[in-house]
Amino acid sequence: MRHTIKTTLILLVFILGTVFILKAQLQINWTKDGNSYMKIENGQIVKIDPKKDIRTVLVTKEQMTPKGAALSLMPQSFSFSNDNNKVLLFVNTARVWRANTRGDYWVLDLIKNELKPLGKTLPSQSLMFAKFSPDGKNVAYVSEHNLFSEDVQTGNIKKLTVDGTRKMINGTFDWVYEEEFSLRDGFRWSPDGKSIAYWQVDATQTRDFYMINNTDSVYSMIIPVEYPKVGEAPSSVRIGVVSLVNSYTKWMKIEGDPRQHYITRMEWSDINELVVQQLDRKQQESKLIYCNAIDGVCRTFWAENDEAWVDINGDDPSWTWVNNKADFLWISEKDGWRHLYKISSDGKTSTLLTKGNYDIGNLLAVDEVNNYVYFSASPDNATQLYLYRVQLNNLDKFSKDEPAELVGGNSLKGTHRYVISPNGKIAQHTFSSHDVPPVKEWVNMPECRPFSTEKSIARNMVKDTALHVEYIKIKTVDNIELDAWINKPSNFNPRKKYPLVVYVYGEPAAATVGDEYGNHVNFLFNGSMSDEGYIQVALDNRGTPSLKGAAWRKAIYRRIGQVNIRDMAMGVRSLLENSYIDKERVAVWGKSGGGSSTLSLMFQFPDIFKTGVSIAPVTNLLYYDNIYQERYMGLPQENMQDFIKGSPVTHAKGLKGNLLLIHGSGDDNVHYSNSESLINELVKYGKKFSFMEYPNRTHDISEGEGTSEHLSQLYTDFIRANCAPGAKN
Repeated sequence: MRHTIKTTLILLVFILGTVFILKAQLQINWTKDGNSYMKIENGQIVKIDPKKDIRTVLVTKEQMTPKGAALSLMPQSFSFSNDNNKVLLFVNTARVWRANTRGDYWVLDLIKNELKPLGKTLPSQSLMFAKFSPDGKNVAYVSEHNLFSEDVQTGNIKKLTVDGTRKMINGTFDWVYEEEFSLRDGFRWSPDGKSIAYWQVDATQTRDFYMINNTDSVYSMIIPVEYPKVGEAPSSVRIGVVSLVNSYTKWMKIEGDPRQHYITRMEWSDINELVVQQLDRKQQESKLIYCNAIDGVCRTFWAENDEAWVDINGDDPSWTWVNNKADFLWISEKDGWRHLYKISSDGKTSTLLTKGNYDIGNLLAVDEVNNYVYFSASPDNATQLYLYRVQLNNLDKFSKDEPAELVGGNSLKGTHRYVISPNGKIAQHTFSSHDVPPVKEWVNMPECRPFSTEKSIARNMVKDTALHVEYIKIKTVDNIELDAWINKPSNFNPRKKYPLVVYVYGEPAAATVGDEYGNHVNFLFNGSMSDEGYIQVALDNRGTPSLKGAAWRKAIYRRIGQVNIRDMAMGVRSLLENSYIDKERVAVWGKSGGGSSTLSLMFQFPDIFKTGVSIAPVTNLLYYDNIYQERYMGLPQENMQDFIKGSPVTHAKGLKGNLLLIHGSGDDNVHYSNSESLINELVKYGKKFSFMEYPNRTHDISEGEGTSEHLSQLYTDFIRANCAPGAKN
């Protein structure tokens, strides 16, 4: 199986999810002064000064070798105490749902040159999210759903919670909170190190979904997962503050039924005060709440509402304190655009920082010394991304016509990503586009000048001349303009007819048309689609998270499986007006939400789509989890018909073309029952189709020897057989 660098990158995105991968790529372990960063290199922890290009070894292999051991520890990650005298090493890690967040921790005392394991009396590979206290004397961590603290010097372990079980979860989260809110680490040290605030998830009333493992023993094994389906009440969640002195927990008195709301963010705002974000169950109201850690009394100081759903800021920090905590920065869509606001700490004053009819992407950094706030945006082209800044205070510098300043220019068209140091003085700049592989440079801020001409993007950028990608805009019969890319075959001849393969996702969790390298190659195809004479296309419908305004993104509310499907179908129908596309050879494929879209397109528009490959699809909207589905579809108790209309299974009798359905029976995300229910419906209507079950594989369909290769070849053979390659006269 042939993989180029770009194919490998896309494969990783396919397996783990775009957001997760990009977030991992952009993380940098900065030193506290912000002038350098640290990383694991050749089995050692090194500090790198990017301006001077100097490497300094901070921790050697010898220091990370336990007494009597032949080999040094191989940490997945590390963190230093505030005084830099100790370092935590995370080793022997194991996966929990999506990420390796469970394992063993060791503490290395750099002054005494002592290496000690944590949690000696606890099960091996059971520790999660270990963090030094502010004074570095203690480490807190989660093990088997309970919260612990350990004295670094004596090794004494204190159990801070005692009621932890699989369904009573302290200091971390259940499946759905991790999947849909990206919440894993569920506790925070107080600024004085005397207490810890933590989430407690009570999933005892949440029903289990049972997966069956038929392959690892003679008798089948049942695997229960606490999984609240859409329409089921959420698990009860509350915030407690536990004292290290007596292990007593004070529960915060947050208003409302805990089974009808979510707590999505929590941090300390002061030594005795927390700030919490609460969403109502339908996620249409967001509140920011101060909680007194002493008496538990809570008060709301900021709230906003939306008729569809409130954007909870995704991967951005929920709040960024500025001006000595007199204000905080907040991202909101309340005026119809994704904008950045400065809000006073009492919530009484709100100042719009990013003026204009455009969306920002992510808040990237605050440089209070130079009075700048940095963020990503692309006001003129939603497929690209650039660096912008506005003033934090004294906003009169920018006029209404020029609301933000473009940093670094836009002579290179594509996607620019920046990781800016905490002091705002340096940044790692990465650029790529559809025909430029990722290339990096280090730049000086706020000037945004490369440190080194020899190592600059301009000097090292190389174009991929083998690609034949164009970015286009498609106007549908409904007068909707869609962004799309088209990748034409090698030796393309417009007088001939070519097969078309459409890659889709279509739901609010991801877009497919970013002008970034690697998005245009079919990573599952075993070979080169361009060389074999396929035209490849992707387009973004309304409802995808493009920077086109809230109205674009929220047009899909209560209409998943309807508005997105019609947009994609009408976009492809417009493309078919080109004489060089063979209307009899049109294929569509996707995974997860893209698998759902593939089915809906095949069932609802069989005159357009002749072949489809659907991988791990949601076939019935009632089968998916409550947080995701209720956010975008409402409650089935209130609008059941929207769920029925939007479910692919409802339209299964419309199948006419060639369908390959693929699912892993161990999928804890989109359950295997989705495909089973669809199979029943297709059988009922006498529809012929192909089906492949991968036993015990998860949503990734990557586990097990030979799985990835088998999936690729299965996919490739089906496409070649049913959507034949090559040009025809």
